[in-house]
Amino acid sequence: MAGALMNVLRLARAGVVLAQYGVRFVPPGMKVPAPLLIARALTVPIRAVTWPFRARQPKSARITEALASLGPSYIKLGQFLATRADVIGPELASDLSQLQDKLPPFPMRESRRAVEEALGGRLEDHFSTFGPPVAAASIAQVHKATVADAAGPRDVAVKILRPSVERRFKADLDSYYFAARQIERFHPPSRRLRPVAVVDTLKRTTELEMDLRLEAAAISEMAENITDDKGFRVPSVDWKRTSKRVMTLEWIDGIPIADHARLKAAGHDLKSLGLITLRSFLRHAMRDGFFHADMHQGNLLVDKSGDVVAVDFGIMGRLGAMERRFLAEILHGLITRDYRRVAAIHFEAGYVPQHHSVEVFAQAMRAIGEPIHGRTAEEISMADLLGQLFAYTEVFDMETRPELILLQKSMVIVEGVARSLDPGLNMWTAAEPVARDWMQSNLGVIGQIKDVGEGASTLGKVLADAPQFMLRAQGTLNSLDQMTRDGLRLDETTIRRLAREEARASWSGRAALWIGALSLAAIAALHLWG
Repeated sequence: MAGALMNVLRLARAGVVLAQYGVRFVPPGMKVPAPLLIARALTVPIRAVTWPFRARQPKSARITEALASLGPSYIKLGQFLATRADVIGPELASDLSQLQDKLPPFPMRESRRAVEEALGGRLEDHFSTFGPPVAAASIAQVHKATVADAAGPRDVAVKILRPSVERRFKADLDSYYFAARQIERFHPPSRRLRPVAVVDTLKRTTELEMDLRLEAAAISEMAENITDDKGFRVPSVDWKRTSKRVMTLEWIDGIPIADHARLKAAGHDLKSLGLITLRSFLRHAMRDGFFHADMHQGNLLVDKSGDVVAVDFGIMGRLGAMERRFLAEILHGLITRDYRRVAAIHFEAGYVPQHHSVEVFAQAMRAIGEPIHGRTAEEISMADLLGQLFAYTEVFDMETRPELILLQKSMVIVEGVARSLDPGLNMWTAAEPVARDWMQSNLGVIGQIKDVGEGASTLGKVLADAPQFMLRAQGTLNSLDQMTRDGLRLDETTIRRLAREEARASWSGRAALWIGALSLAAIAALHLWG
C-alpha cells in the first residue's frame, strides 16, 4: 500500500512538471477514461500560471526541458517512447526523437571514487593520465585517459556510471510499472499495445546500460560477428580495466560522421560511407540478429583508414531467427513485388491471427509496396515503409512486437545518417544484396543443409534424453493413478493458508480499485496536455 502511494506521488510530480511545460502524451482523438479527464481539469490552474512563459518555446524544446528536469530516467523514457509512435502518436514521437541525452557532468572527485571502488587501489595505479569528462549523458559520462603497458602508452576512453543512478532508475521504473498496470486494468483498448510489456523492454534496456560489463560484452560479440566485414568496426575492450560501473575502451581518434567538410578534406568518399553505414546495419540485423540500436551521427566516427567506427553500445537490439526471416522476406518480397509472400510470412511468423485472410493482407502490402516502384531514390524511405507496415497492426489485430519496433526506430536513424552522406542513395538497391545473401544462405541449398544438420542434432538430443523422460513420465502416471484411487487431499495447513490468501485477495482487490482510481488521476497530467 505504501509503495502504491509513493508511485502515485512520483507520477503526480511528473504530471505537474509536464503540465507546466504544456506537454501532451496522448494522441489527439484517443478516448480517455473519465478519471483522467477529471484530473486534467484539476491541472488547468497550473497551466494557466506557467503557460504564458512557455508558449514562446517550440514544443520539442519544452519536452526536452521538462524531461531533463525530471531526471535521467525520464530522459530515457522519452527516448524510448520516441520509438513507439503506435502508443503516443507520430507527432509526439517526432518531437521526442530530437531529445538529446545530455546532462551536466558530475565532479572529478566522484569519477576518481568510482574508478578506485570499481578497480581497486588508486586511480593512478590504472591510468597514467586521466582527463576531465568529454561527454556526459543521463546514465554515464566519458573521460579520456592514458594507460601504459608493454606496448607503450595508448589513449583510452573511460566510461563511468553516474553516482546512485541505479537507485533512481529503480524507483522511477516502479512507478512506470504501476501506471502501466492501471492503464491495462482500466482502459481495455490499450491492452493491445501491451503497456506493461513496453515497460519491460525499457527495464531490460536500462539494466543492460547500467552494467558496463554487459556493454563491453556487446562490443566484443559484435567484433566477432564482423571480423570479416570491410569498412565497419568497433573499439577494442580493455577488460583489465572494466567492471560493472567502469568500462575502458580503445580511444577512437576519428572524424564525426556528421562533419562532412572534414571528411571531404581528409579524402573520404561520402557516398561510399553512406552505403557502408546502411549495409552494415542491415547485415547486423539480418545476418547476425544483433544490431546497434542507437547508430545516430553522434555515435559514428570515421578513422584514418576510412572505416566507420561505432561507439556507445548501451542500447542493442536482437532478432530471433523468425524475426530475421520476417525482415529479409519482407524486403525481398517488396523489392520483387511478391506481395503474397510478404503477407504469408506475417501469418507464418504468427504476427497476424489466422482468422484474417492472407489475400486481404497481401492487398494491404500491395498498397504499401506499389507506390515505391517508379519513384526516384530520394523519394524512397525504407523506414517509412516499415512504419506503414506497423500502421496496419490495429487493422489486422497484430500485437505489438517490441523487437521490431526497436528495429524500425534504428532504421529511421541509420537511414537518416546514410541519406545525409548521400541524398541520392537508393535504399532498395542498397538493401537488395544483403537480403538476397540472407535468402540464399538461409532458404537456399546452404540453408537447407544447415537445417538438416540442426534437425539431426535435435533428434539426437531427444533420443539421448528419452530414458530419463520415460522415467519421469512413469512417475507422473503412478501419482495420477494414486490420486484417482484415493482422491486429492489437502492437509490442514494448506487449507488454512488458502483461506488466508482468499481473504487477502478480496481485501487487496478492493484496495486496488481505489489505488487504481487515484493513480489514474495522478498520471493524467503525464498523459494529457497540449
